[in-house]
This record gives sequence, C-alpha cells and structure tokens, in this order.
Amino acid sequence: MEYNKLPGTNIEVSKICLGTMTWGRQNSESEAFEQMDYSLDHGVNFFDTAELYPVPATPDRYADTERIIGNWLSSRNNREKIILASKIAGPGDYTAHIRKTGFKGDSIEDAINGSLKRLKTDYLDLYQLHWPERMTNFFGKRGFTYANDGWEDNFQDILEKLKKLVGEGKVRHVGLSNENPWGFMKFIEYSKIGLPKMITIQNPYSLLNRLFEVGNAEICKRENVGLLAYSPLGFGVLSGKYRNGEMPENSRLKLFPNLSRFSNENCSKAIDMYYEISQKHKMTLTEMSLAFVNDRPFVTSNIIGATSMDQLKENINSINIKLSDEIISEINLVNEKIPNPAP
Repeated sequence: MEYNKLPGTNIEVSKICLGTMTWGRQNSESEAFEQMDYSLDHGVNFFDTAELYPVPATPDRYADTERIIGNWLSSRNNREKIILASKIAGPGDYTAHIRKTGFKGDSIEDAINGSLKRLKTDYLDLYQLHWPERMTNFFGKRGFTYANDGWEDNFQDILEKLKKLVGEGKVRHVGLSNENPWGFMKFIEYSKIGLPKMITIQNPYSLLNRLFEVGNAEICKRENVGLLAYSPLGFGVLSGKYRNGEMPENSRLKLFPNLSRFSNENCSKAIDMYYEISQKHKMTLTEMSLAFVNDRPFVTSNIIGATSMDQLKENINSINIKLSDEIISEINLVNEKIPNPAP
C-alpha cells in the first residue's frame, strides 16, 4: 500500500480508502466485517462513511452503515489503527427523514453526537459536509442555473460550529463533499480568520467525470487541500460488466435503475474506447480506471467500494498498477472526444 498525508497534517492515510455505502443494504454485517478485516490486513487504514448510508437512503435503514462499523471497531478493539471519516447529510427531500434543518441550529452538533454513538468512538479523524445547503449543480447536474432559494451565506457560522467540535476533541479535521469552486474558496477564505480549514474535498472523479479538473483541482494544489475521489468506477460501469447491454443480477444498476447518469449513449461509447485501451495494454478496465485516479497529483485518496471480495481484492490491488505516459495519452484522447459523459 502507498500512503499520503492528509494535507496540513501528519496523519497518513492509504491511497485506497474503503467506501462503505453498500453495507446494510447490498452487503450484510458479516460481509462488511470481512471487507474491513481484509482491507486493514492489506494496508488500507482509511474508512469513509456517512450518517446517510446505506444508499439508497431510507428511514428504515438510516445510519445502519455507521452501526456496522461501530460494531466492528468494538469487536476488533482497533480504533487507533483506523483513520475514520464520516459526513453530516445535507438538506433536501431525500434526507427529510434525517432532519429538515440542514446545518442550522444544533444540527451539526446533534449529527456528530449521533455518529459517534453509532460508531462507538469518541472522535472522528475527518468530518465532512455531505453536500451544500444552497441550490447549486452537484449530483449529476452539468450546468448551473441560479434560483433564489432563500439561502443565506452561513460559511462562517458553519465553521464556528465545527471549531467548537474540534475544541471538544470530537473532530480532528474537517472537509467538504460535492462542493463547487465558489463554495470551496469561500470556506478556505473564512479559515484564514482563525476558523478550521477544510483540508479535503470528496467529489466524484473518474474517467467518465473529470469535471473536478476544471477549477477545483487548481484550488487543491494552490491551497493544499486533497481530493477524496468517489465513484472512481462510475457505479461499476467502468468495470466493463454492463458492456454490450449486459445487466448482471444483483448489480447496482440492476437493483437501482434510477441511477441512470452512467447509462447514456456517450457513456457507453467512452467505456468501449477505454476498454480497448485496457485490453491493448493487458489490464482490466477496472485496473486502468482505478490506477488513473490513484496517481492524479491532486488526489489524496481514492474511495473504492465493493459488494464482493473479488471486487475488493481487485480494487485494492490497483495501487500496484502504474500507467505509462503512452496510456495516459490514449486516455486523454478519449476524453477529448467524449468529455465527461457522466457528470
């Protein structure tokens, strides 16, 4: 395994981060335990979760993933070996069963206390805002359309609440998720008046979605913030298992067909082109896709997810795959022809 430091800290995290959003829905607790045991044994010390998980989020399974991780930490008695990250859910109809107050009032403090209780720990290494409160383009929205949603600038208020949690020892560091360059820079500017700095940003990034490179990647390099890349396989489509109209049983798109942004014609064309590159260079499409993300200079850790042990093993092993300049050039040619088909 290879490691990076969380920006501005001495905390070393594995370049492969274990994602957990299927635990409690597609994966049982025993399967999740097996994944965590294997990952830790193979050098993965960074686990990412959220109060929202498992996904799709429903009231009857709210926060089950955190409970599973808490049970594992308790049974293994190894909290000190894990760099643990979680997230507070943003506002919206999708999360009305969690709370309807966004990040206002006591929401952040209530959310962290709930996560700590479920995770059976007294601190998180990284606590993230799952998505912005304001209406903006994230979760598959390609362009920005302004709407007066009544949102009021509350960057400073959020950071002051997070500063309190840091001071109490409940949170070591803070980060963002699904954020755009404007919000990203606003948080960074407020941190310069003695408030906590967002040291990571967790956004989608893959061969099918390189929009992070427009704006956010430069901010990461110039402001010393790290990307925690999620969906590096585009909900599994970059494994190639859906090519030629295949729809494997128990696969994510079979179970949840509304997750359709990876199923359009341009995605299919791009996947076929990337598949040909991977075959030419004698690697799987999964290996090439993950290896590409692993070594981007603005990526601190690549969040992989798996529903089977075979998938998990291949995903973790991607750290040993290095792409040549020739392969990167061929990948970039595809991106020029079909840029970002799955925003």
